[in-house]
Amino acid sequence: MVQTSARLLRVLSLLQSRRFWAGGDLALELGVTERSVRRDVDRLRTLGYPVHATAGVGGGYQLGAGKELPPLPLEDDEAVAVAVGLRIAATGPVKGLEEAAVRALGKLEQVLPKRLRRRVNALQAVSVRLGDAGPTVDAEALAVIANACRDSEILQFDYSSREGTATARSVEPYRLVHTSFRWYLLAYDLGREGWRTFRIDRIGPRRAIGRSFKPRPLPSEDVAAYVSQSVSTDVYRFRARVTVHAPARVVSEQLSGVAARIEGLDADRCLVHTGADSLEALAFHLGWMAFEFEVHEPRELAEHLRRLSERLARAAARTEEPAAAQTPSTAQGTV
Repeated sequence: MVQTSARLLRVLSLLQSRRFWAGGDLALELGVTERSVRRDVDRLRTLGYPVHATAGVGGGYQLGAGKELPPLPLEDDEAVAVAVGLRIAATGPVKGLEEAAVRALGKLEQVLPKRLRRRVNALQAVSVRLGDAGPTVDAEALAVIANACRDSEILQFDYSSREGTATARSVEPYRLVHTSFRWYLLAYDLGREGWRTFRIDRIGPRRAIGRSFKPRPLPSEDVAAYVSQSVSTDVYRFRARVTVHAPARVVSEQLSGVAARIEGLDADRCLVHTGADSLEALAFHLGWMAFEFEVHEPRELAEHLRRLSERLARAAARTEEPAAAQTPSTAQGTV
C-alpha cells in the first residue's frame, strides 16, 4: 500500500510537469504497465484530481483544472523556490498579496523537511534588500491586466504622465514585464498607433471592454530587453539623445540595456538615448566612455558641457609645472 501511494504521488508529479503524457510514455517513466497507469489515474480521480484521458492512437492523459485546489506535490528545488518567492511577496511591491503570502508561507514551512527549511533560511539570511523597491502596484490591477493580455481583450484606462497629467488610453495589451523596481505593460496604443510601455503604478481605473483583437507581431522577440530599453530614459528628469562616434556594439558593451537605448547609424556611429536626474550625472555618464559625441537634446546639456569644458580648461591652465628638483647644495636643511 505504501508503494502504491508513493507511485500515485509520482504519477501526479509527472502529470503536473508536462501538459500531456502518452499512456505508453507514462508507463515507461514509472516502470509499470499501462493497465497499472489506468488504475492509478482512476485513484487520482477519486481523490478529486481531474485527469482527462483520450483513447486510441496518440491517446494519453492530461491533468485539468478542478473546482478546488488539490494537494500539490513539489520537488525539493521547487519547494525552495516557492518558499523564497512567498517571502519576497510578503514584503514585495504588489499590494494585496502580503497577507496571503504570509499565510501560504506558514503552511508551506510547517511541512518543509528540515533540510529544505535550512536552505530557505540560508538564502533569506544572506539576502539583503537594497533600499526601497519602488512604487507598489495593486494585485487586482495586475490580475485584470494579465487576464486582458491572456484573452487578447482591448483595455481602457487613464494614464498619468511623469508630470501628473492624465490621458485616456485604449490599448491592445500583450505582456507584463517586471524589472527590479517596477511593473510595466507592453501594449499597442490604438489612439497613438504605436507600441508603448506603461508603468502599472501610473495606470488609473481600468477595464477590459470585452472586445477581442487579433494579436499583432511583437516589436521584438526579446520582450524583456525591448521594455528595458524603452524605459531607459523616461524615468529620469533629463533625457538625452546623443550621436556617439563609435560602433553600436562597442558602446553596448559599456552601457547596459537599463542605462541606455542604442541604435546603430552606420559602421562607426550610433544614436544613444539615455537619461539621468541631473545634468552633472549625464555629463559624467557620457564623458567617461572616452568617445567623441554630439548632443542633440536637451539643450541644457549642451550648455552645461560648454560651461564644464571652460571650467576644466581654466583648471588645467592654473596647474603649475612641478618645481625643479633642488640640488643637495641648495636644498634646505643640508649640512
